[in-house]
Amino acid sequence: MLKVEKLHAYYGKSHVLHGVTFDIQPGEIVALLGRNGSGRSTTAKAIMGLVDWQGHMSWKETSLTDKKAYQIAHMGLGYVPENRDIFPTLTVRQNLLLGQKGSGKNSRWSFDDMFKMFPRLKEREHTEAGVLSGGEQQMLTLCRTLMGDPDLIIIDEPTEGLAPKIVELVGDYLKALRERGISVLLIEQKLTIAMAISDRVLVMGHGHIVFDGTPEALKQDAGIRKEWLEV
Repeated sequence: MLKVEKLHAYYGKSHVLHGVTFDIQPGEIVALLGRNGSGRSTTAKAIMGLVDWQGHMSWKETSLTDKKAYQIAHMGLGYVPENRDIFPTLTVRQNLLLGQKGSGKNSRWSFDDMFKMFPRLKEREHTEAGVLSGGEQQMLTLCRTLMGDPDLIIIDEPTEGLAPKIVELVGDYLKALRERGISVLLIEQKLTIAMAISDRVLVMGHGHIVFDGTPEALKQDAGIRKEWLEV
């Protein structure tokens, strides 16, 4: 589905990504791990057309070169940024409605699906999003992206600052996506959730992919964990 080859990305004159190469297959959860500053979020932004990049990226064999962010989103890629970006003065339901493409009639996901997955959002359906807790806002952001019916969802640090029970909910949510054939690129610092739900793990360091393998293989590779992941 998604192919990234020799990806270089820049912030002005700052060269952040140095030849990143990986792919994501249909219905696959891939975790992108690494310390802060390793280039994980920049990788997500490059895929979504939000930073300058060079190399080759394609989605379902269609090149992403010169595509704008809104075009990429309409091609079937969803993005949940680290800062959540909810609309604070709109209600939960209005935020979800904004996530739909067109009428939403042909979407695999409905309001009922979202409320079944996260009952707390149903309880807060007519509440302004700005007064929600951090965990509720994260649920809302995830669901709003899903309402756009993406085939791949890129999620940047979804468990940051969340209570353990909410982290578990997020993990269940991601597994539910896989069951419906949706691919996930999960950007995380927490090894626990990434190792528990991912089919494959990428480790990034200094703008390079330094490991690509199964969670089990990463568990066995103490050298990679010590050099690139452990504090």
